[in-house]
Order: sequence, then C-alpha cells, then structure tokens
Amino acid sequence: MKTIDELLSEGVAGKRVFVRADLNVPLDGTTITDDGRIRAVLPTVKALADAGARVVVASHLGRPKGAPDPAFSLAPAAARLGELLGADVPFATDTVGESARSTVAALADGQVAVVENLRFNAGETSKDDAERGAFADQLAALADLYVGDGFGAVHRKHASVYDLPGRLPHAAGYLIAKEVAVLKKLTEDLQRPYVVALGGAKVSDKLAVIDQLLGRADRILIGGGMAYTFLKAKGYEVGSSLLQEDQIPAVQEYLERAEKTGVELVVPVDALSATEFPDLKTKAPAHPTTVAADAIPADQMGLDIGPETRKLYASKLADAATVFWNGPMGVFEHPDYAEGTKAVAQALVESKGFTVVGGGDSAAAVRTLGFDETAFGHISTGGGASLEYLEGKTLPGLAALED
Repeated sequence: MKTIDELLSEGVAGKRVFVRADLNVPLDGTTITDDGRIRAVLPTVKALADAGARVVVASHLGRPKGAPDPAFSLAPAAARLGELLGADVPFATDTVGESARSTVAALADGQVAVVENLRFNAGETSKDDAERGAFADQLAALADLYVGDGFGAVHRKHASVYDLPGRLPHAAGYLIAKEVAVLKKLTEDLQRPYVVALGGAKVSDKLAVIDQLLGRADRILIGGGMAYTFLKAKGYEVGSSLLQEDQIPAVQEYLERAEKTGVELVVPVDALSATEFPDLKTKAPAHPTTVAADAIPADQMGLDIGPETRKLYASKLADAATVFWNGPMGVFEHPDYAEGTKAVAQALVESKGFTVVGGGDSAAAVRTLGFDETAFGHISTGGGASLEYLEGKTLPGLAALED
C-alpha cells in the first residue's frame, strides 16, 4: 500500500488531489455534536495543502436515498474543517455537477474545497458495477491523484471507496495507515493477556467477531443490550430487556465453545433496571433499581451493567496487555445509565496495556463522558470497519489501495 509520504515525495504541487475522508459526523440540526472524524483527517489534508496540492475533500454523511436531502448536507462539516484549518474552504453544492466542477477549477495551490455528500448520487452506493463505475468516472474527472483516508467507510464497496482508486494514482492517508497499524497489533502482533469488551444493542451485530475472538482473545466481557441475550441463553429471567430470541442457539454454542477452549466469556452479574426506557431529551431522573442479572423483574428492562459488574469488569481489564473495546455497556446518553460505560473507559485509562476504543458509540461515549482522548492508545474512527477487519474479512477500500 503506497503511503501519502511517498506521494508527497513525488511532488503534488498544483495537482488536484481527491481525498476520500470520513466526515460522517453526528448532527443536531446543523450543529456538529462530535467533530472527532473531521479532526482525524486534518493531518492528511494539511500535509497535502502545505505541499501545494489543490485538495478536494469528499465524504458521505448519513443515509440519504441517493438524492439530495438538506438534512444530510456536508455544509456544516465543510465549515468546521475550515475553522480547524484556519482557512476559507469553498463548498460545492453538488458532487460532480457544475458547482463541483467550477469549485475545483477555481482552487489555487494549497487550497482545500469540500464537495457535497457523495450519497446524494445513487451511483455511490449502487450494487450495479456499471452504475457505480460511471459515478467513479465522474469523480475521477475532478482530480489527478487519489488519497484514501476515510477509514469508517473502507468496509463498503462504494464508488468513491472501491472504484475510484483504480482510476487514479492512489495512496493511503495518515489516518488509514494508523488504523491499519493498530489493527495489525490486534491480529498479527498481539500482546497477552488480550481482553475484549463488547457492548451495544444487538448481539447479531457482534456474532461474527465473537466467533473469531473465541480463537484469539483470553477474555471477552459482554455488556450493553446484547448482554440480555447471553443471560437468557444461560436460562436467566431478563424481564422486558432487549432480547434477540433467534440468536439464543448461537450464543449458547459460543458459551460452550468458550468453556471448552478456556476463553473467559464474562457476562454481567447485576444490572440497573427500570420499567421504561429513559427520556434522552430531557434527561429526567430515571430512578433505576439494581437487580441480580439472573432475576430481572418481569416488568423491568436492564439498561446498564450494575455496580458489582463494574467492579468485576475493571478487575478483568486490570492486567491486560492489549484491550479492544467496542460498544457501550448501557444507555450512556442518560446520566443514570452511564456508569457502566464510564467504568470500562476508566479501566482502559488506568491500564498499562495497549488500549483501543473501537469507534462508533464507544468513541462517542469517551468524548461525551469527558475522558481525555490521549489517555487511550487509539480511538478508531470506524466501528464497523474495525469489527469486519477483526472478523478476518477483506475490506474493499483497503484492497483498492493495495498496489
């Protein structure tokens, strides 16, 4: 995989460089609530601009239906990028149309522009190779070189991620190079004990990675909504907690495999429960009850790991040489159900091992709960991409960057 440093050494002054970034930031209306992904691509954009390139930044945001939708405009991200760069960043109001062509044509050496949400064009996400390829051809007309730095999208076979690199001389940006190096530490250069903490809502989203980790990790700690399918699989009463009944046989098989292979697969011993889901807008007090994990009342749902589980998980993380964490332990967006996620994050901060926060809601939780990002070994920008890499899948966006 060619690096951006190699590209820079060959000279980029005056050349149009298409940077496929991941500016898929959370928005409250037009206000960005977490600019971590924008900050993550800054080193690549700045290096290219400082070297005199005419930088064209492109990304997706949300899931528009292949047509323009103001709710998913990249305009707020473009404005924030300009603030972080301390420079005017022109914004094209389309992807490959007149605005994009004229905006790119007007760029001076060292200037950066952003084009509108790539998913406003149906060709970006099309499963039809010809339609996707046609859109990639239009994107290629905007640039002389391609730099892939949108790690959060490399598991997608999309036009700007998979097809476009084949049409232009290409290299990996600093963020992708860093993310891949970290993932190799979790797969090829592993230091033990290796402890994985997995949370989030659905166990079905994590089955494939658990399957792989059962042959690699020393301990797997289960939290979040997915924990209740594990508890039910052990024969426990979980009340009205989130449950995927159809996944119970698979979970039971994993529990048996873990016992046979000596992998510690640890589930909660207690939980915070309530009769209803908390109001995440008003954050009104929820008054949860602490209950044993095997005796959640029939009319209550588990919404966070309990105090004994917090202590247990902290102890299981204490001696780890390598930690990977993906998924919150509870409904961390509400203060009454944030303590489980805080406890796992704090355990990573206190760890002497190499700690990786696996993107998505885990990364958002770290920032929302006020942790110093530098206290972690690495905070990934791509939860889905990280999980698929750990599952052993070939990621289209990485394969396309290979020479």
